[in-house]
Parts: sequence; structure tokens; C-alpha cells
Amino acid sequence: MPRSVNSVASRARRKKILKQAKGYFGRRKNVYTVAKNAVEKGMLYSYRDRKNNKRNFRGLWIQRINAGARQYGMSYSQFMGKVKANSIELNRKVLADLAMNNPDAFKAVVDKVK
Repeated sequence: MPRSVNSVASRARRKKILKQAKGYFGRRKNVYTVAKNAVEKGMLYSYRDRKNNKRNFRGLWIQRINAGARQYGMSYSQFMGKVKANSIELNRKVLADLAMNNPDAFKAVVDKVK
């Protein structure tokens, strides 16, 4: 009895990896064994960096709120403390957007908490 190999599935598996490696440089894009390693590493980075992205954006929002609050003589920590004390339900993302794109609305929030 001849050996049975499922070449359809094998080829599909390889094509899937090579499709994910599209746009990589050199042999990483067209040699299966090299591409497989590159894609696996890329997947690890993408998982890690989805977490880091959240961290980076929170830091950016804090910087923007701090810059906006200092225009009115408050530090970031004083401002956020008063926001929580006055139970204003705006998160850092929204406050940062107000501070940057809508200074009048941000000033209204600052006046409310002072």
C-alpha cells in the first residue's frame, strides 16, 4: 500500500505562513523555514505590543492633561484628585482630547473643579 501524504493540507499550511510573511525583507518572505520563524516572532511582538500600546496611550493622555491643567495653575495630580472628588465621570482619554482639541470645554471642567 503506498504512503499517504496529505499534500493539500501541507501546502495550505505553508501558504498561510508565507501569506502572513508578505512584505518581509529577503528570504523571510519566500523561504518557508525562515518565514515561519519570522512570523512566529512577529506574532509574539504583536501580542506584547498590544499591551504596550495601551500603556503608551495612557502616558500620552496624562501628558496632555498635565499640560492643559498647568495653563490654569494646577498640576496633573491636583486636577485629577479634584475631578474624582467632584465625581466627574470623564476618563483620561476624553479629558486629553478636550485639553488638546477643545480648550473652552476643558476650561469649563477646570472651573467646575476649582
